[in-house]
Amino acid sequence: MTDSTLHALFSPVSFGTGELPNRIVMSPMSREYCQGGVPGPQVAEYYRRRVEGGVSLIITEGTFIEHEGASAYPDNMPRFYGDDALAGWAKVLAAVHQAGGKIIPQLWHVGAVRRPGAAGPNPSAPGYGPMEQRGKDGQLKVKAMSQQNIDEVIAAYVKAALQAEKMGFDGIEIHAAHGYLIDQFFWAEMNQRNDQYGGSLENRLRFGCEVVSAIRAVVSKDFPIVFRFSQWKQQDYKATIASNPDELSIIVNHLAEAGVDIFHVSTRRFWQPAFTDSPLTLAAWVKKLSGKPVIAVGSVGLDTEFGWELWSQPEERHLSKVSNVQQLGDGLNNQDFDFIAVGRALIADAEWANKVREQRISEITPFERSCLDTLV
Repeated sequence: MTDSTLHALFSPVSFGTGELPNRIVMSPMSREYCQGGVPGPQVAEYYRRRVEGGVSLIITEGTFIEHEGASAYPDNMPRFYGDDALAGWAKVLAAVHQAGGKIIPQLWHVGAVRRPGAAGPNPSAPGYGPMEQRGKDGQLKVKAMSQQNIDEVIAAYVKAALQAEKMGFDGIEIHAAHGYLIDQFFWAEMNQRNDQYGGSLENRLRFGCEVVSAIRAVVSKDFPIVFRFSQWKQQDYKATIASNPDELSIIVNHLAEAGVDIFHVSTRRFWQPAFTDSPLTLAAWVKKLSGKPVIAVGSVGLDTEFGWELWSQPEERHLSKVSNVQQLGDGLNNQDFDFIAVGRALIADAEWANKVREQRISEITPFERSCLDTLV
């Protein structure tokens, strides 16, 4: 590992009104240890250890906003509403700040992925999405969102963002990736509406832009809004919302105009080119086209195929400790991105960042499937 790589990774960078000591961000990863949707002391310690291990910014696992269709999962996934859950998040926030780090909650609505019976204030609630979906039995699975539904969801995002700022969080991230609600509006495959929220790319962006602009209008001007988006979907790894740089330019510039401060560009492998005929990655294209700071993410420190199946397969899969870290330095030095989000490598080893900085590579604990079975 070169001195240039280490300098790039561990140089300070502006964030909001302050500064981060390095470029390493903890990627949001659902861990399912929040009983009843409430993060407890174990969760606070989990995040604190990553800051003590060298991470400068924590992006929390996805937290559900206050809408009956927001969650698709059991009640051990966290929510960002209710006195009990917010009290839990206040303790997480305090633990991270006491350790010298910054933290932002990821605000999440799953949209059409939800099925009746999932956690939430109304377990019988259907999914909400751009288009109606019914099962073979004719039962409503996904409700096509009316204007009133859209307004209610936007209000729920705003409420969560205001709560985050009031509590002292260092910003918020909007989860608009991986085939969840906002991404479902972006994606022509799932959005075939014939109103102002469907059809053209600009129309499909409207809902996401309205979420951003509504938040931007009520939080402080220097309160960072991070926006996570992706081409790929959990439903289709080969899906795209932008087939070329021109379409990507429309997407990122509309969102930037709405009030996005930082783009979090989720890819399966951060180093791969985004489009044919250009070596630029998706993160590099977003930075070039928008002029905004960018967080890159995708298999950092790993060398095995990414897959959602990793979370469900019973066998353990041994992954690389520090594969592609040199490429992180190259990307930062080339100004392709400004931050790098690390996921599974940090699940395996809370000290990953410190060990990379101190070049204690042989001491890094590699990620295995069994790492997901505990919260340490």
